[in-house]
Order: sequence, then structure tokens, then C-alpha cells
Amino acid sequence: MAALALAGCASAPPAPARLGLKLPPAALGQSISVQQHLKVERGGRIDDMDVALQVEPEAIDMVGLAFGQRVLTVRYDGKEVKEWRHAMLPRQVRAEDVLEDMQLTLWPVEAVAKALPPGWRIAEEGRGKGLLRTLYLNEEPIMRIDYSGSPRWSGTVVLENLRYKYRLTIQFAAE
Repeated sequence: MAALALAGCASAPPAPARLGLKLPPAALGQSISVQQHLKVERGGRIDDMDVALQVEPEAIDMVGLAFGQRVLTVRYDGKEVKEWRHAMLPRQVRAEDVLEDMQLTLWPVEAVAKALPPGWRIAEEGRGKGLLRTLYLNEEPIMRIDYSGSPRWSGTVVLENLRYKYRLTIQFAAE
């Protein structure tokens, strides 16, 4: 969500470690091609990025643009994450973290739940425009994802990471 999810979402402090979720592209259950505008709020700072995301059963491809320049390209084939990054992109922005936020946001809750390690769980409440997803570690909420539209890759999605203290707002372009 994509995800996909970018600048502030990917800049995690050294500890505690991120979840490390890497679901196969086919686990999304369908192919999608979407345009997104991302806004990351963290520590009083706001960063924006435009993203083109394509998910096919065999691979995920994402291109991030800032100030009209490509700053990040991510490709994940279900085995390996490959990235290209512009020198202006902060080194804290990690392709694996962007992929994780995207998959936690867009993939079906059942696919995410099956891939979680012991101690982690994900819950979903509501339907359609009132959908709320919460990720827990040892019953402590770590992340909340609030959806304004259905399917999950439409409208506006707000991901609140309680552990790393950032908010990612994803505005999907109208199809």
C-alpha cells in the first residue's frame, strides 16, 4: 500500500526490529495497477511522494517520484527485493519496510494472518468504507489501518504505526 507506503514509514529506528513480512505477490489474489499520492507525517515533518504500483502474480513493481524525479524503484518477485534509489532518498528508507507496509495494507487479512510469526496477530473490523485493520504484537496494538473505500486500493487509507510513531496517508487516484 503499497504500497504501498514510503518515506517516513520506511525510516524505522534500529530497535525493535520490523516484522519482516514478505508475502508472495500472488497472495494478493488479483492483479492491480494503481497510482497513489503518499503523505508521511513523523516528528512534525511531512513528506510527499507519488507512487505507481503494479502487482501481478509473479512480481510487485513500484516507482516513487518526488519533485518530478524518480527516487525509488522496488521490484519483488516473491523471493528477492531489488531496489534502485536516488542519492537524495534518505538511507533510512528501506525497500523491505516499504514492501511490508504495502502488504499489511493491501493483501487480504487471511494471507497476512497466515504469514505472521508467533506473538503477532491481525484483526479486521467493519466492511467496505468502515474497515479498520489492527496489527498486534503480544496483544499490544502496533499498527492501525483505516480504509475509506472498497476495494482496499481505492479512496484514502490511513496507516498509523504506533511503534515507530508515523502516519502514512495514501490517496489512490480515481480509476
